[in-house]
Amino acid sequence: MDLLHGNTAALAFIGDAAYELYVRRHVMGLGLSHADRLHAAATRYVRASAQAGAVKLMYDGLPEGEQALVRRARNRKTANKPRNADPAEYKWATAFEALLGYYCASGQEDRLREAAETAIGIIDGMK
Repeated sequence: MDLLHGNTAALAFIGDAAYELYVRRHVMGLGLSHADRLHAAATRYVRASAQAGAVKLMYDGLPEGEQALVRRARNRKTANKPRNADPAEYKWATAFEALLGYYCASGQEDRLREAAETAIGIIDGMK
């Protein structure tokens, strides 16, 4: 199966889980120990606006095929309405998760780690 041209919703599903694990490792490394503080710290990295901002900054550095995947995921029609996010940011966040899902599903662990760490770094730099 050609994952680069695969179902972007399925890729986003796996990418969400993979990114969550990187975020949880990151916030654990901050020295926080209480679950409520860990959750609060993680929220900063997983909210749609943060993911959208990160993938927008990463986009130009992606190869054309990966840019096409991001565009397809962002433009995918969905019946879901985001509860706590701007619809445009939610679509960008879904595209970010699809990109990470592509790396995960295609066994590109180094690219997955690099993208997750880059996004976390970008979000750390956001106000």
